[in-house]
Amino acid sequence: MLWVLFAFLGAFSESLKDVFSKKALDSVKNIDEYVAAWSMRFFALPFLLSLLLFVEIPVIGEGFWIALLVSGGLNTITTILYMKALKASDISITVPMVTFTPLFLLITSPLILGEFPGVWGVVGIVLIVLGSYMLNIKKIHEGFFAPFRALLHEKGPRYILLVAFIWSITSNFDKVGIINSSPVFWTASLNLFLTMTLLPIMLLKSYSCTTQVKKNIKVLLPIGFFTAIMHIFIMTALSLTLVAFVISIKRMNALFGVMWGALIFKEKDIKDRLAGAAIMIVGVILITLF
Repeated sequence: MLWVLFAFLGAFSESLKDVFSKKALDSVKNIDEYVAAWSMRFFALPFLLSLLLFVEIPVIGEGFWIALLVSGGLNTITTILYMKALKASDISITVPMVTFTPLFLLITSPLILGEFPGVWGVVGIVLIVLGSYMLNIKKIHEGFFAPFRALLHEKGPRYILLVAFIWSITSNFDKVGIINSSPVFWTASLNLFLTMTLLPIMLLKSYSCTTQVKKNIKVLLPIGFFTAIMHIFIMTALSLTLVAFVISIKRMNALFGVMWGALIFKEKDIKDRLAGAAIMIVGVILITLF
């Protein structure tokens, strides 16, 4: 059960990455989402590459390069969308939407890896949907479906819902990459790939991106650090058990996100959002355990 500890530490590390990303995007320093996305991957590299000095370089299997192209290509999109989501909406209403990833994994894992989490998935799905409903329960006086409409009216949750679906695909290819190399080598390779693919996008889309990076290294460096730590924990956990199990525990970052929203960013409607996130986590756990 060591994978549970690794997955939980990964969830906590990811929540801290989200906090520093949100602070950077909301600051008066005018850091845009493209700079934040590239910086998250670039500043993770020194920590990840240094770890390669202490581990054995694995023999690369046949599936490694295909997995790198698929996961790297799709995660180029999700990295940008994730930063757009954090910039557009409250962290306490945006991050809980990542709990939809295990729901999508019920479809993608059997197709890609032949992994079947179990028949309790239907109950878990209902709870995840119910939890997302609770995130905007205050809107219920406007009609039964008003909480869903209000949630999807926000750019942040819309972006993250798409990210959650794409992650349900990339998580499987991450495991393929790990199987054909090692957790540390795969993580370093993936972040190097993403650094290179995100660079031309940042240069094209971001105004004065080099100036933004140079002036804000102290703000951007923690994003990369916690990204690196999160990936090491999660990739190690993926090497020990089913993808759906690891990603389910990782989604505990939704609860941390709501708490950070209240404690650090002083966001409103925290009780409803905390209740919604908790219900979504219960759904995730049911999908995992049964």
